Formats: sequence, structure tokens, C-alpha cells
Amino acid sequence: MKKTTELFLSFLKIGAFTIGGGYAMIPLMQQEIVEKKKWLKPEEVIDMVAISESTPGVLAVNFATYVGYKVAGLWGSIVATLSVVLPAFLIILLLSTVLAAYQDSAVVQAVLKGIKAGVVVLLMRAIVKLVKICRLTPFNLVMILATVLVSLLVKGIVFYVLISGALIGIIYGLIWKKEGHKV
Repeated sequence: MKKTTELFLSFLKIGAFTIGGGYAMIPLMQQEIVEKKKWLKPEEVIDMVAISESTPGVLAVNFATYVGYKVAGLWGSIVATLSVVLPAFLIILLLSTVLAAYQDSAVVQAVLKGIKAGVVVLLMRAIVKLVKICRLTPFNLVMILATVLVSLLVKGIVFYVLISGALIGIIYGLIWKKEGHKV
């Protein structure tokens, strides 16, 4: 099977079967991209999440663009990006029509609450997997706590969380290197 076809099918599946987008997609991305296709190593997923969050745009789109480019160049990035957004586009088109007609329905409200609960579970699973991949050194634990603290103090601005984490990492790296250790 051609790489672009494999990319199309993989990212179409990721886009179609992950409700909630963003971090909710990480478990399926890990399964499909790392475990099944072996296009990325487990450590690369953490790096890609960090890079995807620090660049403009949606996590899934940035991730798909990177993986597509890595696997099949420019056409791979185009195919992966379009295929990951296609299901959401079609679903939103359909749901917006239905929800406009039934938005006050108790059944619709109950379904939406159930979906939200499912997304929370998917996020927790993604966090557990990412923590298992990340080496939990004392520095990494301090970084996690520091970024959680910044995210609680500066609500809704991911940029500040990433910048503060990067600055702490740079300072630590400079000190560590100055002491003669490899960074």
C-alpha cells in the first residue's frame, strides 16, 4: 500500500474515532502511529505534543502534518492533514443541522454530558501513558509541578505554560552543562 494511502487511512481513523479532539486523540495516535505503523518512537510523541502545542493551530493538524511529512514528504503532510480534519468537518456539518433542531432536548443534553465524561477518561489515559514514557527524574517532577502551577495561575493561556517550561529547561540545561554533565 502506498505511504500516502496508509497515511490517509490512519489519520482518517484518528479523526473519525476520537471525540473531543486535541489531547483525546493522543491514545489513538500512539496506538496507530507508534505501535501499529511504527512511524514514530514513543519518545517522539511527547516531543510532537510539545511542538504541536507551541505552534499555531490544532494539535491533531500539527501532529498529522509532521507525521505526514516525515513519512511521505510534502504530499504526505497534505494527505495526513486533510484526512484528520475531514471526519470532524463532515460530522460538524451534520450535527449542526440536527442540534439546531433539537438543542433543547433532554436526550441531546444527556448525550453531550456522557460524551464529556468519556473525553475526561480519554485524557486521563493519555496522561498516564505520557507519564510512563517520560523519565520521572526529580527535575522532570519539578517541571511538571511548575507548569501545573503556571497553568493554574494564568488560566487559558497555554503559551505562558510552554514558555515558562522552556525557560526553566534552558536555565537547568545551562547549569547542568556548566557542571560538566551532558544535557
